[in-house]
Parts: sequence; C-alpha cells; structure tokens
Amino acid sequence: MKPLPAGVRTDEGPGWRTTGRRTACPLLVRQFPSELPFGFLAKVAPASASVELSVEADRIPVARALAIVQGARAVAEAELAAGGGGTAVSELEIERRSAETLGLAVAGRAQELWRVGLRWVAVASSHPRAEAERQRLAERLATFGFRSRVPRFEVAQALAPLDEAGGGRPSGYWQTLTTDGLAALYPFGDETVVEPGGVLVGLALSDASPVFLDRWSHASYSWGMFGTTGAGKSFATALTLLRSRWMRPGVELTVLDPLGEYSSLVRALGGSVVRLHEPGDGRLNPLDPVTTAGDLREKASRVATMLRALWPSLKDEEAASLDAAVSHLYARPGTEPTFSRLAEEVAASGPLGGRLGTLLEVFRTGSLRSVDGPTTVVANAPVVSIDLSGVPEEQLPFHLTYVLDWAYHRLSQRPGPKLLLLDEAHLLARHDGTTEFLDRVVRHLRHFEAGLLLVSQNPDDFLARPSGRSLLRNLYACAFLRLPEVSEPCRAFFGITGAEAEWLGKARLPAEAGYAESLWRIGPWHLPLAIVASTPEYELISSALRGRPPVARERADAPRSGGL
Repeated sequence: MKPLPAGVRTDEGPGWRTTGRRTACPLLVRQFPSELPFGFLAKVAPASASVELSVEADRIPVARALAIVQGARAVAEAELAAGGGGTAVSELEIERRSAETLGLAVAGRAQELWRVGLRWVAVASSHPRAEAERQRLAERLATFGFRSRVPRFEVAQALAPLDEAGGGRPSGYWQTLTTDGLAALYPFGDETVVEPGGVLVGLALSDASPVFLDRWSHASYSWGMFGTTGAGKSFATALTLLRSRWMRPGVELTVLDPLGEYSSLVRALGGSVVRLHEPGDGRLNPLDPVTTAGDLREKASRVATMLRALWPSLKDEEAASLDAAVSHLYARPGTEPTFSRLAEEVAASGPLGGRLGTLLEVFRTGSLRSVDGPTTVVANAPVVSIDLSGVPEEQLPFHLTYVLDWAYHRLSQRPGPKLLLLDEAHLLARHDGTTEFLDRVVRHLRHFEAGLLLVSQNPDDFLARPSGRSLLRNLYACAFLRLPEVSEPCRAFFGITGAEAEWLGKARLPAEAGYAESLWRIGPWHLPLAIVASTPEYELISSALRGRPPVARERADAPRSGGL
C-alpha cells in the first residue's frame, strides 16, 4: 500500500475510515440472490450515488469445482432421503437437479466456478454523510435479494487493495458463482438492439440508447403488447403502426378495433373505417364461405366457433345439430348462406332445433339482425379499420371472431407486407374454439407476409389454454407495460425474474412520467425501455386517440407521453 502524503490524517472507527476529507464506509455482500435481475447495477448504484464497487474473482480449478458441485448434490440427496429435514422437498429436488445440471456444464467446460468477493464502498466528505449513503445502498441491495453486512472492526481488511489482501479478507467475503453469475456483475455488455430497417420501439432506461426492431427479419412477424388500463398500450400501439408505415410506406394495415380507439388515426393515415353497428357502413356476412376460399367444411367449423363464442352454454347435442344445419345450408346450390336460412335449416331439424331456433331469432328480429344478409362491405384501401364500438359487450367475442375470419382472408389475398392489429384480444381467449382459431391465424400469417400486433391487458388470459400458450410462443417480441401483478405461470413462461416482476408492478405510467416504462422480451433479451414519441408523433397520435384533428404544435420542451 502506498504511503499517505505528509500531513494527511487518517481516522478509523468500527465500520469506517476517514483519510483527509474522504470518509469510506465499506459494505460487504454475504449472500447473493438466486437471480441477478436486469440492470441491477444501475438501480443499486445510480449516477446520483457516491458509491464504489470492487469485484475480486479467482477461477476454481475444474477438479475442485466438480467436487463442490457433487458435494452440494450429495447433501441435497441425503436430505431428500431423510424426508427433507425441515426443508420443503420441492426445494431440495430443485437443488439436486440444479447441482446435477451444473455438474454436467462444468464437466463439459460450458461453465466454470469462481471464488468471488464483492465490495461496495460508500464515500462522502464526512462520516455521517457516508454512513447515510451506506444505509441507502444496503436498502437498495436488499430490494434485489442481496444480504449485506457492515464489516465492523474489519475495516482494514475490507478496504485493502485487491492486490494487497494483507491479513486476509473479512469472514464471509468470498462466495462461489458460476461464469454466468460472474458475468452478470459486469455492466460492460451492450444490450442495445439495432436491427437495420427496424422501427424505434423505445429508449433503454439505463442509458437512453435506442432499440430498433425489424419484425420482417425474423421467423415470426407477430408481436404482443400487455399492460393494465392507463399503462399506455393504445399510444404505444398507435406509435408502432405509425412508425411501421413511415419505415415501409407499402405496409398495409388492418385494425380490429372493439372500442373504436383507432378510427381517427386510421383516417389520418388515409384509410377507411367501417363501423359495423352503423347500417350505412355495410355488412360483413359471418356465413360467407369466401373467407375459406370455398372450403365449406372449414367454414362450417369456423361458424360453429363463432356461435360458441356467442352462446357458451350450447350443449353438445345442440352443437351437433347446429353443425348439421350449417352443413345442409352450405350444400344448397346457388344461394348465399344467411342466418335466416340457417334458422330455417335448424327449424327443419326437429325437436333439437327448439332452443336453437329461439337463439337464432336474434339474427332475424333481434340485436344481431344487421349481420343477416350478404356481405356489402368494400374495403380495398391499404389501411382499414373495423370499428366495433357500440356493440354490446357480451356480443364482442362473436363479432371479433367473424371479423378476424374476414381479416385473415383479406391478408391472404393481398400482396406485400401487412400488419393486423387485434385490440382487446382477451375477448378471444375466453373460449377454446376462438383461442385455437387465433393461434392458427398467428402461425399462418407469415405465409402471407403478414404479422399480428396483439394487444391485451394480461398474458394470463392466454396461458390458461394450450392454444393460448402456443400463440404466445409464436410472438417474436412482447412488450410488458405496468402489470399490477405478474403471476407465477407468467413468470415461468416468459422467464421473468422476481425483480422484473416487482418492477413491472411499479413501472411508471405516462400520466406520472410523460412516457411509459416497459419491459420488452425480444428473443433472448429482456430490455427495460421508455416508450417515447417525437413532437409530431405525439401531436398526431394523442389528438387521434382523443378523436380530434391534430392540434397546434406545443412547446418543444413539453413532455411527450407514451400513452394517454
């Protein structure tokens, strides 16, 4: 250790040392968390904190590393054989399997073990200030699962230079980590994603570096966006559509809009809006077989799915009778099928048609009579929105199902890149049939050079069914805005850590910060991003989502919201 300059005084207490005008309060990590969350260094030691970090690491020889791992496995197996000894059997089984997996990785040189010491030092111009800084540091570490301690009466060993251990490090200083665990301590990796030709999806919360994604360069062109009400989903979705059109002016957009939120934006992009509850805007006939290119068996199956979404209480025998009536309807030559004709087929089926006939009356004289007839909607514009606002909530799953059927056909018939926006997608996750149909759409869209932007409040709506999980697996990118609660199934499916789940529950809202905080799962990356817009984007989208024409330009320094 270098001698101090003449005249520099040193004072030392049980957990601190003052040299000149600098007080150092060391803090040691005595236990690491089971997971190291994204960006934890930036959270534990923000730029405003006066904190130093030292990492000391020594590689453990392979033979010794294997002995450590095998010892840990043997201990877990012995405790399992003894019935747990107070530890949950499931936890012991996880430890045994983890040790076995790690042993194979070490033996195959895919991982190494390291002896690691982590030392934090809070520094300030006085002892009280340094002590307060250390306390805040300990609290931040605790939120991420670290257990720390103040090295009282061990300050000399704790503050010794890394190449001069002196009398040795304080007790409990050394921990054993894998190569991956050690790598997570070093903030030198560049997690910025810049895909040529991609759209800007956000700025990294750690350093404001931009993240660009090109959906057309991956095996799946589909993305998902999830977040609670007020988290900024609508704004982020509109921003994605707008930037997609700017980057590729030829991209066609089809918007399925249950709440009518995007109508003004679609018109601002030169598109057309079809409001199905308005008689003058035309009709989509749910029974029109053109959507399956004349495949009547496939169309009959889709009709059954639509009606199941409308009437979940259908009994199996009623569903069978309905299926037979639909098949007979499509066997009629030279007539376009309508619900009035379907009701006639059901009435002719005998006793089983009694309740079905009553249910189908809603299409002839009730609230759904607007869909009883041939298709009259003409939607040739490159940007089209189907506005379902005004439709009774209990009927929305039915409308969304046949409109999705129509949109799927539209995408299959038009050349070039296309995007389909499905808002309030949880409405199709309530039933097996509609979820399976949506899953098929996601899996096949790429064949038509098309992608889906699925927007919903919570991924749990889809995790309850195998087809829903299949759908989520086929989304290349998923953005999570604020989620008040992240369930265990959601954490396991998406690989969300405990710290990430906790952070999502507190992610800043546009009303609070002027932008939306989000966690993006992009292939292997988990990136915390701020969703921000330029002034022209903000003015166009915010006014469109409010249903007004663009307003005059605001001050250049006004906050640009990530959602409204």
